[in-house]
Amino acid sequence: MVRSDARENRSRILAAARQAFAEDDDTSMNRIAQLAGVGAGTLYRNYPSREALILDIYQDEVGRLVATVAELLTAFAPREALRRWTVALVDAMRKKHALGAALSPDAHKSMAERSYGPVIAAIAELLEAGKRDGSIRADAEPVDFLQLTGALWRAAPDRSEPMLALILDGLRVQTENSPLPVD
Repeated sequence: MVRSDARENRSRILAAARQAFAEDDDTSMNRIAQLAGVGAGTLYRNYPSREALILDIYQDEVGRLVATVAELLTAFAPREALRRWTVALVDAMRKKHALGAALSPDAHKSMAERSYGPVIAAIAELLEAGKRDGSIRADAEPVDFLQLTGALWRAAPDRSEPMLALILDGLRVQTENSPLPVD
């Protein structure tokens, strides 16, 4: 079991690192320790390398994002919940790309492997809710949706929403001879 002070230190380190990296991609580990109010020893005991810290920031972001699915499905219809969640996913992917620019290929692979399962599970939950209420096609697959939305974080920020609208239009249930419904 992790002691409460160790959990608090880790939480402060992650928050400080997020802030520091948002301001400067090349922030030093010592600067992060200073912002977190911990000694360098505490920082390096938790994160022996910059890569380890960046990987944990990203994993924490994925965990937070995945945890929002139930709340979104409670507050919104499934297609709208999926839209909002995907916008947040795209934002997280852009941050990952900015954070991970200096990471090794192995670290990028580790990031992808650690996040793939939870992200696919979250998409599956959102799609299944839409299938149950009849707003999403029965043949929609989480893996396909993730591949399609992968283009969104690479697109210009002002193009992501229109492109996402096209993807979501493709998920609508259609009957023969009927045009796409208008939301």
